[in-house]
Amino acid sequence: LILHFGDFNSITPFVNGITTDVEQLANAFWPGPLTLLLPRSKKVPDIVTAGSNRVAVRIPNHSMTIALLKSLDYPLAAPSANPSGYISPTKPQHVEKQLGQSIPLILDGGSCKSGIESTILGWENGIPTIYRTGVITSDMIAKVLGKAPEFNKKSDVLEAPGMMSSHYAPKTKTLVTDDIPTLYDKHKNEDIGLITFQQNTGLKIKKEIVLSSKASLEEMAEKLYAAMHLLDGMDLDVIIIEKAPDEGIGRAINDRLERSSFKK
Repeated sequence: LILHFGDFNSITPFVNGITTDVEQLANAFWPGPLTLLLPRSKKVPDIVTAGSNRVAVRIPNHSMTIALLKSLDYPLAAPSANPSGYISPTKPQHVEKQLGQSIPLILDGGSCKSGIESTILGWENGIPTIYRTGVITSDMIAKVLGKAPEFNKKSDVLEAPGMMSSHYAPKTKTLVTDDIPTLYDKHKNEDIGLITFQQNTGLKIKKEIVLSSKASLEEMAEKLYAAMHLLDGMDLDVIIIEKAPDEGIGRAINDRLERSSFKK
């Protein structure tokens, strides 16, 4: 679970040491969608970290969330507000549909601005290491730290949230491609939902959603999960999603798409 804080000073008692790297990243990106994986202090119980000696911490960038966190005298340990492995929510309506019968209250702060989950960064032998990509990219981090972070090598050990091979997944069969026509031909006799990056394909399908007519990766990230939620509720046979250009935020988007389509 990620520990959420209302300000930087509140983090200190829950971690063992604040390095110069941490201070630089906090100044550059907090409040915002960056989670740091840091050595935990004894104040953090095992149940939060699944026994790991590191804890994930973040200061989210939303006035309502900050007000909530500052009203508490402890950090808020929380996952995303959805059943494990399913599409992340980006609107209060997504939370209500999935969890409304089992939770007493939903704070409505509107739609998420970034769309996809935070970047998670830790350190391996002093080297900054990205465990989960997000809208804060490797290049952005390198600019702040003066050194490029490495990417976590795949491991059977889940070091951080969002590392499961199958994750962010609709209940409907989901396929990801950079060759829509070929995949369409294989499924043209089925009810298809299609999500594309920039252009309408004109193919004969049940529903097509274009994420960004102006080819903005930021807009694609913001709208992706909402589009997946919509199509997953349409009783389709298959959802086909076009990959993002593999650059900048596009790498984070494609990471989510690969996990959403993974089936054991």
